[in-house]
Amino acid sequence: MDETTTPQGQHAHSRADLAPSTPRGWRAWSRRRRITLLTVGVLAILLAWNTVSVRTGTTEASGAQIVRLPGGDIHVVQSGPTDAPTVVLLHGLAGSTAWWDPVLPAMRDLHVVRVDLLGHGTSAKPADGYGIPEQARRAGAVLDKLGVRRATVVGHSTGGAVATSLAEQRRDLVAAITLIDTGPRLDAFLGDSFAGRLLTTPVVGELLWRLRTDGMIRDAASTAFTRKVRIPDQMIADVKGMTYRSLTATEEASTAYLKERPIPDRLAGLELPTLVIFGSQDRRWQPTSAQDYRRVPHARIEILDGVGHTPMFEAPDTTGALLHGFAVETAPR
Repeated sequence: MDETTTPQGQHAHSRADLAPSTPRGWRAWSRRRRITLLTVGVLAILLAWNTVSVRTGTTEASGAQIVRLPGGDIHVVQSGPTDAPTVVLLHGLAGSTAWWDPVLPAMRDLHVVRVDLLGHGTSAKPADGYGIPEQARRAGAVLDKLGVRRATVVGHSTGGAVATSLAEQRRDLVAAITLIDTGPRLDAFLGDSFAGRLLTTPVVGELLWRLRTDGMIRDAASTAFTRKVRIPDQMIADVKGMTYRSLTATEEASTAYLKERPIPDRLAGLELPTLVIFGSQDRRWQPTSAQDYRRVPHARIEILDGVGHTPMFEAPDTTGALLHGFAVETAPR
């Protein structure tokens, strides 16, 4: 009898003890819940606003020499004698004309044209126009306006894809092509740094872009170098000056271009003099994938020992000498 009645009594007693405090507890819990829901709602609205704002930002071109083009003006830098063989330098994703500074001394007797691709450096950063073929057409239009008739076109990384597309479109303009650490196919990609991957993650990426710092950008760029080099502040400023749309759209365009057809297959039928420079310690693309370019008839492949993804900074003298020698060798007679 005691074993059956005592728990019931305790249970009733417990409910009686709780009853007076239940309304107050319920009101406090309900108030906390409303505050939490309101906070979450406000944060969701702010994140959504930030995502839209970051994704739709645009910027006009600026700089000493601007080539006016429909859909977005392009910043260029020219150096050297204009009657010398012309070399066109196209940087990679998130790069700018500044990425070529270390190799310029080796090419001082050439007519060098450096181009800030659409969305990069101080060129315009519109909402669209970032497809690789579109970038190539724009580069060709820039050279037409500058009066360049024939040139050796050099592309670093994604810039190599633009150079390849330009060669596909403008055989009249491209006399020879040089690719520097340009991945030949999509499955040769080794990946970005952790910070780089976060920057392209939806919602998180837009938030990080809003809060981007010099340190964050340096971390994201870390896999672009294997040797210890000093990254100039101007290069960091150029990345910070990009829009999120120009960054992600260019990356998506490069992926789409490689998915469509590997670069060596594109070059194989063009019968152009081709130089491929690749770092043996590239941390973004499998260094052994450089051998894919052997499918390109008469392609010359130079592997730089101990060098990573950016030979212009990691081995500027060697890279500059290779670029100069190839440009002179293939210059129109």
